[in-house]
Amino acid sequence: MIYTNIVHSSLGSVHLFAAIIAMITGLIVILKGHKGNISHQRIGYIYVFSMLLLNGTAFGIYNFGKFSMFHFFAIVSLVSLTAGMLPMVFNISNKMRFHYRYMSWSVVGLYAAFVAEFFTRFVHFEYFWVVVMIGTIAVSAIGGYLIEKNAKRFLK
Repeated sequence: MIYTNIVHSSLGSVHLFAAIIAMITGLIVILKGHKGNISHQRIGYIYVFSMLLLNGTAFGIYNFGKFSMFHFFAIVSLVSLTAGMLPMVFNISNKMRFHYRYMSWSVVGLYAAFVAEFFTRFVHFEYFWVVVMIGTIAVSAIGGYLIEKNAKRFLK
């Protein structure tokens, strides 16, 4: 049976809302050509706060009394987000290189999680792991390629 009930609780609704906002703002920041201007910063902060809300609610949604893969990837997401923002907050050397790479991977991870979640909801369990892994690897590979391809342009 394919399970399509997307929202199970009010916490799940907040999680879904935060995910949608993060996906939209993350995509806008990536697609906009100019980095570092006030628009980039404002949209970027909306992305960061929506990701914090998304990751925070992930722990409540998947709290089955034990550590799960959902917790692991929420932690990975928080580490990437933090590593991308700390150089900007503390103005470290090479801050743009760190910020670009970690924030870009944060967005790629978000879209990989979306693909995994989509397949979790709409693919028969018999094919679950194969489809989730292929989708996640494909999104990560494409994202990694685009990050490297655009690195020189954004890190002048």
